[in-house]
Amino acid sequence: MKILLLGEYSHLHNTLKEGLISLENEVILVGDGDGFKNFPSDISIKPSFSNKSLGKWLKIFLFKITRFDLSELERGIRFYFHLNKLKGFDIVQLINERSIKTIPFIERYLLKKIFKNNTKIILLSCGVDYISVEYMLQKKFKYSMMDPYFMDKSLINDYRYILNYTKPEHQKTHKLVFNAITKVIASDMDYVLPLKNHPKFYGLIPNPINCDSIDFNPLETTSKIKFFLGINRGTYLKKGIHFFEEALTIIENKYADKVSITIAENIPYKEYLLLYNDTHILLDQVYAYDQGYNALEAMAAGKVVFTGAETEFLEQYQLKENEVCINALPSTKDLVEKFSWLIENPEKIIEIGKNARKFIEENHQYKKVAAQYLEVYNL
Repeated sequence: MKILLLGEYSHLHNTLKEGLISLENEVILVGDGDGFKNFPSDISIKPSFSNKSLGKWLKIFLFKITRFDLSELERGIRFYFHLNKLKGFDIVQLINERSIKTIPFIERYLLKKIFKNNTKIILLSCGVDYISVEYMLQKKFKYSMMDPYFMDKSLINDYRYILNYTKPEHQKTHKLVFNAITKVIASDMDYVLPLKNHPKFYGLIPNPINCDSIDFNPLETTSKIKFFLGINRGTYLKKGIHFFEEALTIIENKYADKVSITIAENIPYKEYLLLYNDTHILLDQVYAYDQGYNALEAMAAGKVVFTGAETEFLEQYQLKENEVCINALPSTKDLVEKFSWLIENPEKIIEIGKNARKFIEENHQYKKVAAQYLEVYNL
């Protein structure tokens, strides 16, 4: 089967590509590297002019004056010049309903070309989209990444990117995509809940993780308990990072001789992996019901991860609380209590780390997940 993967978030499509190729499919990935993470792609639409010297200055100037993002235009132009290579695929899978991340009318123009020149279109619900944003705005989650905005409307500039998904220009893109697709797949429980009862919703397929390339080293707690917090400044509010920072400050004062804390910000993916390699506890995000990709890879490495692990997730996989990861709630007090519990019961760190690896191997192993995708492709 000839498959085109369009777009990239957090290494999902790169790992799925590895799984699909292992099952003897031909796969091409088009992407922009997902920002500073700089993930690889077969065909790159990564902005270069608008991120260097004169182009960067012009981009900043235009955005301040008009809120026009030159990088979006550049992605669209770069994609356009590759259109001749993007024909004749059996399957086109979009990482998101805005997978090219260009100006809305250009996005629709390019997507129409893709839809016309290929056979079957599949959509992932990964990252925010029209349906998930509406679900959050209606406050149907117990908590969500929109909570900081609900509490302080002055944060509008930090949330404009998300709120743009509700505007008429994007709704046109949403309708175009949903008219073209045969199925939409949720990559975790945060997307399952908004999509329930949608006629084109296939269901959940877990994120693929290449366990073969992630070493599992059983944790030892004979020295200080090591915490790692990786900050992406662009998602700082949406992931509730300030709760982690506040809790770590308290823990550092309370257990100064028992803990070591590493905080890194906006680092490329490969550097990120190296930094957390020697850690016991990784802090991922607060406003989630299920694990994001970084959390899953850390779990595969046997780390204890603070992330989304709500009741819906536990029921989906028939797990007990704190069995494979720790549910990070938007509460500094709750985080401090959970951090303290692990520091004072280090045997639990070893136990959860082992359980985490086993969970990933059983539910997220990339070849098994790729086979699940193929089932959808063949419907």
